[in-house]
Amino acid sequence: MKVLVIGGGAREHALCRSLSQDPAVTELHCAPGNAGIAQVATVHPVDQLDGAEVTALARRLAADLVVIGPEAPLVAGVAEPLRAASIPVFGPSAEAARLEGSKAFAKDVMAGAGVPTARSYVCTTAEEAAEALDAFGAPYVVKDDGLAAGKGVVVTSDRAAALAHAASCGQVVIEEYLDGPEVSLFAITDGTTVLPLVPAQDFKRALDGDEGPNTGGMGAYSPLPWAPEGLVEEVLRTVLQPTVDELRHRGTPFSGLLYAGLALTSRGTRVIEFNARFGDPETQVVLARLQTPLAGVLLAAAQGALAELEPLRWDEGAAVTVVIASEGYPAAPRTGDPIEGLAEAEADGSVHVLHAGTRADEDGRVLSAGGRVLSVTATGRDLAEARTRAYQGVGRITLKGAHHRTDIALKAARQ
Repeated sequence: MKVLVIGGGAREHALCRSLSQDPAVTELHCAPGNAGIAQVATVHPVDQLDGAEVTALARRLAADLVVIGPEAPLVAGVAEPLRAASIPVFGPSAEAARLEGSKAFAKDVMAGAGVPTARSYVCTTAEEAAEALDAFGAPYVVKDDGLAAGKGVVVTSDRAAALAHAASCGQVVIEEYLDGPEVSLFAITDGTTVLPLVPAQDFKRALDGDEGPNTGGMGAYSPLPWAPEGLVEEVLRTVLQPTVDELRHRGTPFSGLLYAGLALTSRGTRVIEFNARFGDPETQVVLARLQTPLAGVLLAAAQGALAELEPLRWDEGAAVTVVIASEGYPAAPRTGDPIEGLAEAEADGSVHVLHAGTRADEDGRVLSAGGRVLSVTATGRDLAEARTRAYQGVGRITLKGAHHRTDIALKAARQ
């Protein structure tokens, strides 16, 4: 099988790493890729938002499967010309990807499917936003209706800050605050059958103790020793399957990766948000535990054949990933600095370093090229061992001004 992955972040590096280990994959390509991905796949320049350009590349490579990683190409409709060219593609259509591309659309789908979520208002004016904030009270939750690279949500007790965020976004969704721990649950679907993966938890805030500004994610771990028994089955029954069924009934079947961000509240499990693709950095730990070869699963989803698959196999141990971010991230990331110690970090076979924002210069040095630069991922018999190994890997890497959280999976590892 020849596989083409679209994207160039740590999520795509995780996908490429897993696909490169699949004996069924004879050729692996990625566009545009990054310095780390180039070590396991052939990289190609491409405008990942241009469906015609992506399709032309897939045809030139004679790709048997195209995997679209990021949300922006999905929302832009890159999957459609690929499907029109009869190229199997893992990723939803633009219409189905509105589940992530529009918070208001997602709320409408959840209402139609009877999926439990926070009460909310869609607001387009300052007056509407003020009324909604007062209706729910603090803490205030304000979400940009469109794509915002994981940073369009503000949760604050400062009413002025909430109003300011609403004003900066245009249309927003303002909703009640959901208490309780958060869980990320991915599911692979072909539009009918839904195959849930293992749960993970990520850390959105930039600083230890969940302080500082919101980010795209500073680390993650799996499994969740504190999660209630039967959680995956419950979410499949009450959230994932009803959502996939609702979209199919609307004539916009969802085929690809459905991501449910969940809050385990005092009143039961509630959906915080949906995404239409693998999450970053949760993908790094989920795929680190997956033992079933990945390519066949993604191809089955693309071809409507998930019901024919054997149950997925999982490592019984644990995985932890720690994000190394550049100086100034998330406000004003510094780029262009050399990164050293990558090989040393991976000297322990249980650690692998996934590149997010990197590039290689003309001398072959790896330089920082984004806010989130690396995801240092480790496996172990349990969370404590995986966590120790991940931080040992982090300690061997040097990048001027870089920062990372020191408390990823700390509480869970102590349970």
